[in-house]
Amino acid sequence: MIPARISSALGLIALAAPQTARGEVDFAHEVVPLLQKHCVECHGGDESKGGFSLNDRGIFLDADVVELGKPQDSYLIELLRTDFEDERMPPPKKQADPLPEEEIRVFERWIAAGLPWEPGFSFAGDRYEAPLKPRRPELPAGPADAHPIDLLLGKWFEENGVEPPHPLDDSAFLRRVSFDLIGLPPTPEELAEFLSDDSPDKRQSAIHDLLGRHTDYADHWLTFWNDLLRNAYDGTGFITGGRTRITGWLYGALHTNRPYDEFVRELVAPGKEARGFIDGIQWRGEVNSSQTKAIQFSQNVSQVFLGINMKCASCHDSFVDQWKLEDAYSLAAIYSNEPLELHRCDKPTGEKALARWIYPELGDIDASAPRDERLKQLADLIVHPENGRTARTIVNRLWQRLMGRGIVDPVDAMDTEPWNVDLLDYLATRLVDEDYDLKAILELIVTSEIYQSRSVNVAEESKQGEFRGPVMKRLTAEQFVDAVSRVTGSWPQAPKGGKKGPQTLEVVAKARGLGKWEGPVRASLRGLDAFQAALGRPNRDQVVSTRPDLLSTLEAIHLANGPEFASMLREGAAALLATKKPADELVDHVYLAALGRRPDEGEKAVAVGMLGEGTAEEGLADFLWTVFVQPEFFYIQ
Repeated sequence: MIPARISSALGLIALAAPQTARGEVDFAHEVVPLLQKHCVECHGGDESKGGFSLNDRGIFLDADVVELGKPQDSYLIELLRTDFEDERMPPPKKQADPLPEEEIRVFERWIAAGLPWEPGFSFAGDRYEAPLKPRRPELPAGPADAHPIDLLLGKWFEENGVEPPHPLDDSAFLRRVSFDLIGLPPTPEELAEFLSDDSPDKRQSAIHDLLGRHTDYADHWLTFWNDLLRNAYDGTGFITGGRTRITGWLYGALHTNRPYDEFVRELVAPGKEARGFIDGIQWRGEVNSSQTKAIQFSQNVSQVFLGINMKCASCHDSFVDQWKLEDAYSLAAIYSNEPLELHRCDKPTGEKALARWIYPELGDIDASAPRDERLKQLADLIVHPENGRTARTIVNRLWQRLMGRGIVDPVDAMDTEPWNVDLLDYLATRLVDEDYDLKAILELIVTSEIYQSRSVNVAEESKQGEFRGPVMKRLTAEQFVDAVSRVTGSWPQAPKGGKKGPQTLEVVAKARGLGKWEGPVRASLRGLDAFQAALGRPNRDQVVSTRPDLLSTLEAIHLANGPEFASMLREGAAALLATKKPADELVDHVYLAALGRRPDEGEKAVAVGMLGEGTAEEGLADFLWTVFVQPEFFYIQ
């Protein structure tokens, strides 16, 4: 379309290149059995012959026996292939002949894929046991008006010798908290008003006002919950009627800030409007036994509300944690109206599953009760006062959403040891104290000094390392699209025909207390399109708790020269031109609305030059593109 954009695509694609080089390998099913068979006896648990241990990924990498992405340059592959018996692994006394070629190729694919490793998995003998019951930690001593999160982290920083990050300035704070709470950047007018306010509690007031914007809040957090609850507007399962939406119920719950315990109860033991979550997808034709609707129920409920990975245990006893095939099927039997036979690796075992709760110390399920009653019993157990797991899981998700990494990270591996146990337990008990008010927890986090600190750039591979402050976060697909519309003033309107849009908007209008739809349409309310898919929005056939942080090649291409983005830029340029503002005012407006600051002299001169005399639409569209592809726009600093 425009040569400058095409040439810039090379830079965007270069950023994405490491991702495209990765192949796929099944760590749990392909790699772990080979490591257990050939390596763990000498290099796992307490054994580290030759000074080499493979207990976890970090230790494995520290040994310098692999070159990520380059199996041909990896010492491990050389040891597996060498003809010298004194060097070959496994040693001849363990295995007379070299490993079969097909097994070596598994290791090569594993290295080529970047050495993927299941979160929390270790070959070490002792495994962290996540507590079940709630625990109320004692706050460290400090000033009476000190924020509890800052007290806990102040102690942690001191004990770990970490320098706390510096505070954010007002402009960066307002941009961050606006994106985090309502998914939109502040307008230039909102920013100017905030910066001119000299009251000491203006940040608290801004947070309170943002959380009070119930429609903006619901429009934004709908994305988070749609991903987590697999709520899509079209796609797999809808044509055959084997899948239903929960949009109206979910939006209403967010708009009214439904207490989280009620929220969970209504999803696990639902009425008609909320039933789409537990029912899963009725796939066409024959499916693997680990993908039936009953097993989907087991996997989804345990992952979303308890941070448990039952997918591995749905096929066989898990390699990565304590969950067994029987546990996965016991949860599935609570949902199923038919007797369930256990299948191990898709082969029937002859055993029948009994409806059972996975934490019997809290109570159990009456397996003889009707299904609806069993579901109510399960819902009661998930939000049981002595089940601290549920509260820990959701506050950890909220912390990750706001801070860029979880207290337990990844967030779906809640059997992993937190980097700060007291912080996690404090937030979990505080949620219960606040009557399960999720907005209260969001407010608690964003009012802390640590949230209002400068972000740090932490690579994905090092997120299990020491905590140093908020992590720079990229905008979601929906945030990016909405921010472009906010800056330019060019919003999509409600479609006048068809089935997809109006169905969603109709139920949302009802949840807002409106007779019909009014106003522009946020991205979270629109169906999945090619541009949002390229930006990382999932199709939601599966639970998605986090999205990729890194730029993909497809995304780079769409940003550089994609037709959807180009159309948004043209429409945005036309909307800005309609304001009749002079070129220099347009430049100031775009910088303030998009980046929360004015351009410097050099930036302004270049921008005004791009707009040209008379401010042509094409020149303005080009200028908008240069702003929207900047990391400063694309990331929440």
